Amino acid sequence: MSTIRDVAALAGVSPATVSRILNHDTTYKMTTETTERVWKAVADLGYKAPTSTQNQMRYVHKVKGSGPVQKFGCILNVQGGKYNDPYYLSILSGFEEAIMKKGYEISFIRTNEELEDPKVLFATFQEPISGLIIMNTLEDDTFKYLQNQTPYIVGIDTDHTNIDNIGYDHYNAAFMAVRHLLEQGYKKIGFIGGFKENMRTSRRYNGYYAALHCFDLEYNPSWVLASNWDEETCDKALREAHKKGDLPDAYFVASDLMAISVLRTLFDLGVSVPNDVAVIGLSNIEISKYSNPPLTTISLPIHEMGKVAAAVLFDRIAGDDTPKKVITLPAELLKRFST
Repeated sequence: MSTIRDVAALAGVSPATVSRILNHDTTYKMTTETTERVWKAVADLGYKAPTSTQNQMRYVHKVKGSGPVQKFGCILNVQGGKYNDPYYLSILSGFEEAIMKKGYEISFIRTNEELEDPKVLFATFQEPISGLIIMNTLEDDTFKYLQNQTPYIVGIDTDHTNIDNIGYDHYNAAFMAVRHLLEQGYKKIGFIGGFKENMRTSRRYNGYYAALHCFDLEYNPSWVLASNWDEETCDKALREAHKKGDLPDAYFVASDLMAISVLRTLFDLGVSVPNDVAVIGLSNIEISKYSNPPLTTISLPIHEMGKVAAAVLFDRIAGDDTPKKVITLPAELLKRFST
């Protein structure tokens, strides 16, 4: 286990300087460069400040005589406000339900953006946790630091191959959406979602693209709109397409949240759904059945993702040492009135 002297040596400062920075002591003025070197050394070494005896005792009280209370963490993947995305909140709800059912606790809920601040990262893990779920692929340095804090991490659909992952088949879900639109009679089908710079690597986009070719449908680049997973960006892109006369017969929108934004924009533009343009989403968040019109979507077992992630964590903590798992949960078409 790393010591404060190890941190000081790596950062090229004295142990006293490290102590002052970790304790946010502003008595002595520190340069930004020195502060950043210390926090980087903390992250690189996985250093954790010694826990006081009083704090240690907090983790040995019993729950119904079964042993120490297990504490878990969660890192959300969100755009904008921390608790604005119902998709990830539903996963969190399933995770929390499973944790509480066992009599355990959630110690913290952070976002990937919050953990970009080394001080927040360090403070988050001052108290020990038994396990962690992460909802997106993290930077290498951040991920390495998390692994130093707990060996038990489960990803929700991440690209980290050295941890267990729970997810769904993005490619097949997109393919299913296009097939449904074709079966409803729509042949000019567009795609909304993702970022322009990495559209070609998006599994949902590739599922959409493959379905067009499989069913011998027209592909038109002007029917593909990047949303950046942001409602304002989505709205602007759709309005520009409408102004240019580039609307297809139907859109597959790669998330329900963006699909609801699309419905609102089309309504504002006087475009009738589904008579003029049909819309199908992905995920089946709770609000999708209350949109106008109610949104057809590819339904995902979102709540269950969180519960399965918790179950995998429990198994690992109990001694499961089998190879890392990739658990793919099923998706299904949910027909409503937007198609």
